[in-house]
Parts: sequence; C-alpha cells; structure tokens
Amino acid sequence: MQEICQDVKALSPQYYSSFRTVYEDFCKCAFTEYKFELEPLDYESFIESCENGLIKCIIYTENNVPEAFLVYTLAISESIELNIIHSHNLENIGQRSCALIKFFMEEVKKERKEKVVCYPMLGKQKSIVGEISILGFKFVGIAVLRFLLHESSSRQILKIAQIGELPKHYSLKPWDDSYMNDAVRVVQNAFSTSADALFDTRFSSLDGTYDILNKIVTNVYADFMPEASSVLFYNNKPVGFCFMNITGGKIVNIPIFAISKEHQAKGLSKYLLARSLNTVIKMSDENVFPITEINTNTETNNFQALKMYRNLGFKEDYNYPQSYLPVLR
Repeated sequence: MQEICQDVKALSPQYYSSFRTVYEDFCKCAFTEYKFELEPLDYESFIESCENGLIKCIIYTENNVPEAFLVYTLAISESIELNIIHSHNLENIGQRSCALIKFFMEEVKKERKEKVVCYPMLGKQKSIVGEISILGFKFVGIAVLRFLLHESSSRQILKIAQIGELPKHYSLKPWDDSYMNDAVRVVQNAFSTSADALFDTRFSSLDGTYDILNKIVTNVYADFMPEASSVLFYNNKPVGFCFMNITGGKIVNIPIFAISKEHQAKGLSKYLLARSLNTVIKMSDENVFPITEINTNTETNNFQALKMYRNLGFKEDYNYPQSYLPVLR
C-alpha cells in the first residue's frame, strides 16, 4: 500500500489549480452542510480575496493534492475570525481539521497575544468539537431563529401577540445618527458581561463598542436599515436599541439588541422588537425590498430572550457551538 504524505501549508499560487476541486466541493454543500444563507464566493473571487489580503487560506494536502482547507481573516473585527473548515467529501474531517487548526494557531501566534479567536461551528463543523476542545477552545451554545415573511404563521403570531400600549414615559422612534453616543453607552453596558464579549473583546470598552456600532450604521457588515432600527426612549432619553441590517437585499438580520440594565426585566423588549418587525414587514409588502426572512441569534440558555422571540413569531431553526480561543497569555 502506498504511503500517504500529508502536509499543511498556506495556499500559494502553485496550488491554485488543484485547490479548485476542494473549494468547489465546499461551494456545492455550503447551504446544506454549513448553513450558509448566501452564495459563497466563486473560485476566482475567492482567490482574488486571498491575494488582496482580505482572507487567508490554509490547505491540507495528501500526496501534494489539497484535500481540506481552513479560511480565516484578520481584517474585519478585533477578533481573529476563523470562518470555515472544509474537508473534501467531508472525509476524515476530524483528523484534517485538527492538523489545519494547529497550523493556524502557529500562524496567528503573534496576533493571539492581543486577540481572541472566534469560530462559529456551523453545520458539519459541530463534529470536530472534541478535537478542538483539546486545543483549548471554549464554547457557547447559540440558537438561530427566523421570522419567515412568506409563512403566514409567523405573521399571525405577531398579529395576535398581546403587546399593548407602551408604559407611561416610554416612546419609540427610528434610528438617527444623533443617538450614537447613547447607543454606545447602552450597548457596552448591556454586552460587557455577556457571552458576546468573550469572542469580541471590543464590547469590553466604549471605544470598541463604538467601532462595532459605527461599522453597522456605515454598511460595513451589511446594508444598514435606519428606518427599521428602533430606539426606545424613557423621558426622551434613549435607553434601548434594536438594530436591523439587510444582506443581499432579502435577508434581514438583528446584529445588536440591547436595553439599559435599569430598564430590563420590565417587558420592554417586545415593544422595541415589534416596531422593527412591523417596519420590515411594511417594507416587504410595499416591495421596497424582496425580503424573505428576519433572523437573529441568542444563547441557547437565554430562556427569556427565546420566549420573547417565539411569542413574536420567530421559530428556532438550528443551534451551533460558538467557539472561541482566549487571548494567549
């Protein structure tokens, strides 16, 4: 039997031709096996992004043929974002993933002294939890929920939800850039002790939180929807925010939802969310955008949030381990 020679290395031009096969294998199963919402980059665009330094790719080879790969980026946030690990035909994914991650950890050793590694383990990537836990990764359970605009049950649940009138002294308005300083304060206060801060350390400071919110409202992460983004006021002071953005003109996401701690546990979240949902529904019905869904995520043990989303028409679609590797000490 011929011995298999295994190796791990950064993707380089000499492998571009042979790498195409394993990359296109990934593209074929991006929706079914990895829960992608939009089409992944085509091969040429992927290579261009690598050459421009927007993403980095590590390949696992057998007898000098690429059979698996890992993609990560340092360019989008303060975290080192590990985006995807794929093995050709999903074969030997545990063994190959472990080799790729070990190489990756050495590649980013310098950056890890200041940055957390963030890795959402969507779809088949759940199967390698055991392998990467041995390497020091920690995990938070994340539930993904969807409000489907073309499914009558979601709209019906929202319609019959007993939301009622806002309590006295509270009001709702759409987003305005003049609210940014208040939003930074509220979001940082709400998120600084949450699981989100474990894999995005920007939430630990006001400056870092400003960076996140500024990228949301300036369309860095997706197209911001100011009219659908809702702001909760108490005595004319902003105390809660529900941000909304849209990807590909059809998938709406809630990237940030936060209420000041002194106004939490008062049933106010449903008012904030309902206003945003109804605005998005109106935009869809008026053909402003061909919106198919509104999605969000929350921790699997955040039962209060899960209940609120369900009561307003969201349905749990799937869950996944959000893994992270703490800063290297």
